[in-house]
Amino acid sequence: MSNLTKGLILVVVILAIGAGLVVWKKKVGGQSSESFNQITRPEIEALLADVAKTNPMVLKRLKEDPEMKKDQVKNLKQLLAFASEAQREGLTADPTNRQELENIRAEILAVNYDKEINKDKGPMPPFGFITEDQINAFWAGETPAGTGQGWFAGMMEKIGLGAPTEQRSHDAEFADFLDTKIKVLKASSPEMKDREISDEERTQARDIFAKTRIYRAEYLQKVNAGELAPEFVTKANLQVKLQQAQYLARLYSEKRADTDKVTDEDVAKYITEHPELSPDTKRAQAQQILERAKAGEDFAALANEFTQDPGNKGPDGTMQGGIYKDVPKGRMVVPFETAALALEEGAVSPELVETDYGFHIIKLERKLGPSPNKPASKDTKAPEDTYDARHILISTGFKDPEKPNAREMPVKDYVRSKLEEEKEKKLVEDLIAKNNIQVPDDFTVPEVTEEQMQQMREKQQPQMPPGGIPPGVQVTGPDGKPVKPDAKKPEPKKK
Repeated sequence: MSNLTKGLILVVVILAIGAGLVVWKKKVGGQSSESFNQITRPEIEALLADVAKTNPMVLKRLKEDPEMKKDQVKNLKQLLAFASEAQREGLTADPTNRQELENIRAEILAVNYDKEINKDKGPMPPFGFITEDQINAFWAGETPAGTGQGWFAGMMEKIGLGAPTEQRSHDAEFADFLDTKIKVLKASSPEMKDREISDEERTQARDIFAKTRIYRAEYLQKVNAGELAPEFVTKANLQVKLQQAQYLARLYSEKRADTDKVTDEDVAKYITEHPELSPDTKRAQAQQILERAKAGEDFAALANEFTQDPGNKGPDGTMQGGIYKDVPKGRMVVPFETAALALEEGAVSPELVETDYGFHIIKLERKLGPSPNKPASKDTKAPEDTYDARHILISTGFKDPEKPNAREMPVKDYVRSKLEEEKEKKLVEDLIAKNNIQVPDDFTVPEVTEEQMQQMREKQQPQMPPGGIPPGVQVTGPDGKPVKPDAKKPEPKKK
């Protein structure tokens, strides 16, 4: 399911959250009662209005390109279908997934609340207006200030998210948060399997946890008091839904990965059923060239005339006679190398060699050993275990007629890709129907004003560094050597 969120531009833009939170997730990495099967037209339009403030270029493209708009609807349906099926199959009941869904809710609500209440206070990093006193009060158990944990439990129960069965300390909650983040990171990044987080990363995580929970609690309190605009609450809740949906959709996609693989038998069967993909014609052409080479015709001339190997042209466009010099052992595909190294110098392989790229006619020019073409110098070591071979390729590559801009690929790769796309398409269609996914396609894309475009252009312009020297301009001193923009004048030596 590699195409799960391919082209899902709106979701990517909509879910862009605070930089500090993103850094934490990259460095180190509640039970959902959410329904993922529907997004309404007002919800989409509320999000688009917000996108207009942050990335008007996306909206401009969306408004000008009906196909792009159609693709966004299709991809949103797929996202929700996968998330709904993950929920149906019980993935939300897993303790790690349940905790991460709660983490996502807290983080998204906190980030949105931060932006909303502090939008007119000037630039500040995410959660920059939360004070040390608030953080200290949080760890002391006062959430929000003066109300205690009982208030929060009651609030969660009142809005339908369920109350905890016991009163737990924030330290215990943080331990669950951190444990889950590490598990999610290691599950999604195998190279991080044995990585241990540092004390600095733990401190950063603890700080982010406190700040998100402080603002989440304030958000819920104000929602209950009716102090937040309904449009803002709708947008925040939809962002929670989309972020949780992405997490669940990835889990479902990974779960299906092995069961939905296209096998070699599937590929062979498809090629047999589609004679136009058969390599028989190419095989006959390659066999004729092989017979000419075995009869003693100039191999280099045959290569220049017939080979379909793009590597036969040098940097200046001249034909190379099919030669590959100083080929290290292990570089070429196994069938090619096995056939080449089985020959005596000057011999042509008696049989065609077939690989996924096509049919190969091979002549060994130099047996495996130290390279005479690149002798060792006192500074470099001569390449060892290399050989020289000439090669004629009759390609069995295929260009997808439905994708005119796509590159030619081996027939087996084309068939495998085609079958995978067909399998995925049918799966998505079935899941959309099964889960009754509803995404409107008649939503209105807001107009993008010139003022919004100008504001975006100003943000993208490079800022003048200290000293007034534009980026990329090289400044030199009287001695002709580069001078850094912030370089200080040397102080006179004291006597």
